[in-house]
Amino acid sequence: MASTLTPSRPRRPQPRRAPAGRPLLSSEQFLDWLEPGLHADLIGGKIAMHSPVNLLHAKLVNFLDRLMAAYIEEHALGELHRETVAIRLGVRDTFLPDLAYFTPAQVARLGATHADFAPTLVVEVVSPASAVRDRGDKFSAYERHGVQEYWILDPETLDHRFYRRSGDMLGEFADGADRIESCSLPGFWLKRTWLDPKKLPAVRPCLAELAGARRRRT
Repeated sequence: MASTLTPSRPRRPQPRRAPAGRPLLSSEQFLDWLEPGLHADLIGGKIAMHSPVNLLHAKLVNFLDRLMAAYIEEHALGELHRETVAIRLGVRDTFLPDLAYFTPAQVARLGATHADFAPTLVVEVVSPASAVRDRGDKFSAYERHGVQEYWILDPETLDHRFYRRSGDMLGEFADGADRIESCSLPGFWLKRTWLDPKKLPAVRPCLAELAGARRRRT
């Protein structure tokens, strides 16, 4: 009598485990382990996985990505990348920031799989799980490795903080200001009211304001 075979169910992909071995990983080990769709940072040799973001976080990142990328492309100022691009800052520090801006000269130096140097401007939109890292260890690493401008944005409390290079340090600027003028992206600025993910403006009118201000300066 012939037996009836029950079709086997496809196996669900298992989450990738952190590499075993030494207690602290090098950036090279981390980059070998990292794969598309996996979002994590290597901070001081230890892997910190990114938690799923909430809708406010996603809306704010999407708005800034569209606004900044359109401005950068319009004026041929380089490239903006999201957290799909790994930034190797040191032997045990490799991050995937929410947004990273590279000048044209830096774009020419980008590798095929990651950036082996600090971007000019970094934007991190914090979540409850990442806030301490973004304001602490990652801030210190960005400062140490030459990031010129660092924005830390909080979509929940709207306590947005902006830092720019002053010698060897990143010092805060535009504290409480209604308009934030970037020091590293020529001619670019933001209104603080544009950074409320519950009341985001349309991108096109914002770009029109930026274009009008740029024309008046020239």
